[in-house]
Amino acid sequence: MAAWIVLAVVAVLALAGWAYHTANRLDRLNVRVDLARKSLESSLDRRAVVVRAIAAEMDAAATTDDEKAAVRDLAALADRAERAAPETREDAENALSVGLARTGAHQRSQALVVELADAETRVMMARRFYNDAVRDTRALGERRLVRWLRLGGRAPLPTYFEIIERVTPERQK
Repeated sequence: MAAWIVLAVVAVLALAGWAYHTANRLDRLNVRVDLARKSLESSLDRRAVVVRAIAAEMDAAATTDDEKAAVRDLAALADRAERAAPETREDAENALSVGLARTGAHQRSQALVVELADAETRVMMARRFYNDAVRDTRALGERRLVRWLRLGGRAPLPTYFEIIERVTPERQK
């Protein structure tokens, strides 16, 4: 009888230790997601600034009303993307990518071409880091025992951030 009690106490202690370790890991993963999201948003904001610089450069060179309207649309898309709420940011960023693809690289100075390429590379890397953090967090948070014991609290699991990385003129339908 005493052996069963000792075995039950050891099992409860082992489960409590596992639960404590798992809850801490889930918390660290959520912090990682938050930091990766902030980095992603910073990269997206930087890209919007570069796009506004491109629009300003194009505005100086625009001669027709159609060109001026395209420049205003590009600047408006950059503003909308930068100010979008988190749940609508993906759509706003995709619209910005399409709008940016409509302007040819030949319309930009070499410095802005390099700056845009760097900004887009940083967005691509930040998105991948964020989605990796989301994947790891969801993998742990979706485990049955983690859900049953509510080790993640009542917070919803993070969602992936999916945007078009680079739009080429052929893909903008």
